[in-house]
Amino acid sequence: MSRYEQNSTSDRYVTPGGGDAWADEAASTGRQGTQRITAAEEISAPPEVADALRLAPNARVVLRQRVMLLDGHAVELTDSYYPSSIAIGTPLADRAKIPGGSVTLLANLGYTPARAVDDITARLSTLREQDELHITERDPVIVLTRLTFAADGTPFEYSVMTMTAAGRHLRYQTKA
Repeated sequence: MSRYEQNSTSDRYVTPGGGDAWADEAASTGRQGTQRITAAEEISAPPEVADALRLAPNARVVLRQRVMLLDGHAVELTDSYYPSSIAIGTPLADRAKIPGGSVTLLANLGYTPARAVDDITARLSTLREQDELHITERDPVIVLTRLTFAADGTPFEYSVMTMTAAGRHLRYQTKA
């Protein structure tokens, strides 16, 4: 495996009670996964976020931004959006790590993931991504967008994960 190579499956990221999924996944390959929370603030929902979360245009959401580190190197930028009606007054709106992770906190608030839809695209990196991920304008990124739904079909989390493409392996498994 290269310095950044990491296999990834999404199930551990949408299962409550699992602890720090990123740290656990990295540790399973002898690596160290950590994260740095760079923002947690209430904003007006960008149009694609409002649409995905079935909110009115410009509805308020909490944006939680993180830089995911593998062995101390930034490999992913994660922006997660939550309706303010769910997130305000909870640790989702704070810049501290959440014990058990956001998926466990959300489950404790009554938002247990029943289904998640992942969309994956690839493109060249932006200036911000180049700066934060220490890559060049020629380096592609993988963008994984995940929309998470409760059992009643209500979407409650919209995340955009922009990751370095070099050495990345994503694996998806479906029960038939």
